[in-house]
Amino acid sequence: MYRKIDHVAIAVRSIEAARSVYSGVLGLGPGTIEEIPEQRVRAALLPVGESRIELLEAAGEGSPIAAFLDKRGEGLHHICFEVDDLDAEITRLRAAGMRLVDQAPRTGAGGCRITFLHPSGTSGVLIELSQPGAYKTTESHSE
Repeated sequence: MYRKIDHVAIAVRSIEAARSVYSGVLGLGPGTIEEIPEQRVRAALLPVGESRIELLEAAGEGSPIAAFLDKRGEGLHHICFEVDDLDAEITRLRAAGMRLVDQAPRTGAGGCRITFLHPSGTSGVLIELSQPGAYKTTESHSE
């Protein structure tokens, strides 16, 4: 079951510069910044009601965000839906013929279990599915 839009992710060259707009000008909270070494990304999670804006910055060579920025520049990267049971949803989507980016769930920001749906089956939009609290939360810090 889909609970809510968990976050909208935006690829940025600099989290600090983007936060000056989203937190400073737009007035969103400063949120937290987290390194996700497995994905070679830094993520700033800024709360907006029950959802969040996720600013994504490349954190090393070979980062998917670096490739995205090189190809498309800054902008909308993906939309994430929170789900109750990620494994059941993956099974359901595969049975429906949906193409998944990941063969198995992986760890995302905040220690959630995540997977991505390929944009070829979702009208060109990369969609992330996230099950919160499924993995031990990785260390993050407020700024």
